[in-house]
Amino acid sequence: MSVTQSIPHRWTFTRLGGFNQVVLHKADDIRYLHQLDPKLWVSLACPTTGLYFDKQTLKYLDRDGDGRIRLPEVIQVTNWVSRVLHNPGLILEPKDTIRLADLNTDDADGAAIHAAALRLLELLGKADAGEISLADVTNQQNILANARFNGDGIITPSTAEDETLQHVIQIIVANSAMVTDASGQAGVNEAIVNQFYSDVKARLAWLAAAQPGWVPDGVDGQRAAEALSAVRSKIDDYFSRCRAAQYDPRAAEKLNRASGDWSSIAAQDISETCVEMAEFPLAIITPTNELSLVRGLNPAWESRVNMLHDAVIKPVLGDIEILTYEQWNNLKARFDDYQNWLNGEAGQLVSALNSDELQALLDNNSQSAILELIQQDLAVRPLVDAMNKVEELLRYRLHLKTLLNNFVSLPDFFDRDTRAIFEAGVLYLDGRACELTLEVTDAAKHATFGGLSRCYLAYCTCTRKDGTTKEIVAAFTEGPHDFLIVGRNGVFFDRNGQDWDATITKVVENPISVMQAFFSPYKKLIRFIEKQAEKSAQEAESASETKLQEQSTKALTTDPEQTPPTKPKFDIGVLAALGVAVGGIATALGLMLQALFDLGWLMPVGIFGLALLVSAPSMFIAWLKLRQRSLAPLLDASGWALNTNIRINSFFGSRLTKVAHIPKGSQRIITRHAAPKRRWPAVVAMLILVGIAAAVWWYLTRV
Repeated sequence: MSVTQSIPHRWTFTRLGGFNQVVLHKADDIRYLHQLDPKLWVSLACPTTGLYFDKQTLKYLDRDGDGRIRLPEVIQVTNWVSRVLHNPGLILEPKDTIRLADLNTDDADGAAIHAAALRLLELLGKADAGEISLADVTNQQNILANARFNGDGIITPSTAEDETLQHVIQIIVANSAMVTDASGQAGVNEAIVNQFYSDVKARLAWLAAAQPGWVPDGVDGQRAAEALSAVRSKIDDYFSRCRAAQYDPRAAEKLNRASGDWSSIAAQDISETCVEMAEFPLAIITPTNELSLVRGLNPAWESRVNMLHDAVIKPVLGDIEILTYEQWNNLKARFDDYQNWLNGEAGQLVSALNSDELQALLDNNSQSAILELIQQDLAVRPLVDAMNKVEELLRYRLHLKTLLNNFVSLPDFFDRDTRAIFEAGVLYLDGRACELTLEVTDAAKHATFGGLSRCYLAYCTCTRKDGTTKEIVAAFTEGPHDFLIVGRNGVFFDRNGQDWDATITKVVENPISVMQAFFSPYKKLIRFIEKQAEKSAQEAESASETKLQEQSTKALTTDPEQTPPTKPKFDIGVLAALGVAVGGIATALGLMLQALFDLGWLMPVGIFGLALLVSAPSMFIAWLKLRQRSLAPLLDASGWALNTNIRINSFFGSRLTKVAHIPKGSQRIITRHAAPKRRWPAVVAMLILVGIAAAVWWYLTRV
């Protein structure tokens, strides 16, 4: 798409989310939107699914019907609005009405919309209203859809006033592909009617081509043809093998199946449903050109051969038990013409009608009468199309600003008094309300790219009591993450206010704040100590149980030879090693304390510096990731084509996830059931501070 180099319009920009966003606030912003550099648009494309936006407006915007809204389509819409309205800035003032005086009748579309709106108001008895509303259009469209002629080119049996014609239309509907009228009833269009009568003519011609002599007397032709078709190739194969064996008797053994082939089906039920058995010859191959019809048949084909005998052989050749090669060829020849005629069957869609019914359809001139009704219906289409244009313009007046504020720029997302069209609702979980939620179709695939957002993400499966399910992803941008684990339950409220049971199914971990990163090493150390303590306790418990069992066994043992020798209570080498270890630890602690005491009155600064030294790497990594936190990968993973990086800083992140706080002015009542307040942590902290102060005083007095 080419961009005009000379820009006659002065744009207004604001900076939100780390990038410049155009501000659309006046008519010329809409009129000249096609001149805005595409590189300055927030999005270049978005899907029509997963959006909380008017569905009918999305259909109008998606002009090529590919399920995506693209930048050229948005420009086409704004250009069209700028042509049909004197003041395109009206769409920046959302409303569900348009005054007729606002329509530009100098434009062809504007004049057509003006005429259609005026005609619609006349039909509603409001010719002097001067303005038309979306409700006026939709109500009249509903009335028109149920009218006799509604302009969709489809007529139903009720469209015809003649009972005979109604019956004919019912026949066409029952014997053709179904189409639905705007009223919701099954009907027919011009293509279906023409195809139906073409099938009727072809069917009559095919039926007329049948000759009585093709089927022997006393034979049901259709049943005979089906019986022949079922076994024809198999009997041909049998006689071909027999003739080959007649030519060279040595071939008979090879033409029959080898004994080893039976091993694959030996354990199966051998019947006509046994696929492997059906691949064996029809009967044992011999040099004779005869087929026994009563014995020695392949079980998988026996029932079909019996059907051939009853339907064809017995009525034509008599109740014979042996079928020769010559008889078989003569039998096929007797039915070849009939079989070829069946293979050329025409008009299958009207096969349920007999020849008299088909001929009656041609004799009553119903085709031209039905086509005339369809033309009368199509004559209403210009009015319907014009009404649709009125509806389209009214929907743009009401909804287009919202789309532009989520496509060209993104103020609706950064203004938390409104909601962006891609936000699915609010997830309440772990004492927080997560407002940045998106619908996803494939959580595993979405997480692969969505993780690049550097947000802490929780993918949840949401269910309702009626069995409806959906997948969402929620970004946690505030509060701790210690208990955000797979399996946690919460409640999700969608944009329609419906509540869903939500369960975390996948977590993509990223830092939530720098302060959490400060305590992260200590939390990891505590978890490590807890884990080691638990492990040691389990080992000690296991050792205790083992020792108890050994002592019990020893106490019950009377054989002195089986009594284990007594071990010394203490191992001097182990005791020495423990002493060395304790001494090393004490020395290290002494050096550390001496270094701190040497700081004098700066000792608290040293303690803080030591803590900062431990936490600094985690804090630095968290700071880097938080600077990279972005909305763009989340939307890209949902099918959007984002044109920029949309940053989520710490301040804005705190607005996306709200942590529970007790309201100001609330009172807290302590009941007798409440847990008693623990005072020992404060006492321990006070003793540590007193000890540090005493150590500092002792050191300074000695210096």
